[in-house]
Amino acid sequence: MQTSALPDLAHNDTTPLHWVATATAMAAVVAAAGLLQPDSSASASTPHRAAASHAAAPAAAPDPARAAFPLDCGQAGYTVAKQVPGDLDGDERPETVAVVHCAAGSGTPPSGVYVLTPGKGNGAAPRIVATLVDPVQKMSVGDFAVRDGVVAATLLGYSSPEVPSCCPDEQEKVTWQWQNGAFVRSSQSTDPADTGI
Repeated sequence: MQTSALPDLAHNDTTPLHWVATATAMAAVVAAAGLLQPDSSASASTPHRAAASHAAAPAAAPDPARAAFPLDCGQAGYTVAKQVPGDLDGDERPETVAVVHCAAGSGTPPSGVYVLTPGKGNGAAPRIVATLVDPVQKMSVGDFAVRDGVVAATLLGYSSPEVPSCCPDEQEKVTWQWQNGAFVRSSQSTDPADTGI
């Protein structure tokens, strides 16, 4: 006959008295644990509510329709032709980049490209914090995007005042990226013959 490597447990027979003692000890442990728990109605739930409300309300990108752009358009007013939100400076709050030009019935009016941040105070109008393209440069904007904090655009311009405003004959692909407290521009000129302009 093989002997067991385990100790002989025959002397550990339980009786009803053992079960009553075990149940009483367990009840005492559960009751003590309940007394040591923090107040769930105060400290435990308050941070949870604060975190939930903070996560539920991400900052909204500025609305360019509420901004005042520095364009002299007379009675015609101006048009927000394109707008793209994006976190450009890495602060986890979105800015809006807007392409704006005077409302014109015909031709290709020059565009301005502006970076907007929220206004100071509740309900304040968005603020223009950077002008990437000034309308005095007489350029219009083709392709336009914001990706990973980089603003990319195709700028269309004119080689001389004799070129009709309908038909820009120069093209430049540019990007802007926030670096050391300013937007740094990079460009790559494109030959119009290669692009079909």
